[in-house]
Amino acid sequence: MPTVFRFMGFRFSFFSNDHEPIHIHVTKGGDAAKFNVIPQVKLVKNIGFKKSELKMVESIIEENKEIIINRWKEFFSEE
Repeated sequence: MPTVFRFMGFRFSFFSNDHEPIHIHVTKGGDAAKFNVIPQVKLVKNIGFKKSELKMVESIIEENKEIIINRWKEFFSEE
């Protein structure tokens, strides 16, 4: 599971066999969430995160959207 970055204890990553659309998995402790990144940042699945944590994570993804997309394309050789 390639890690894109870590921030405030959250790990932002994707699986090496992931699929479109571009999305990011977020984990912290035993909690996990999945967010689509394009066409817009949107929560797909949540296991354990509080609403306040999800809001913060969504904001972090928005701020780092370009980095996430670029890392995805680099890893899956889409450029």
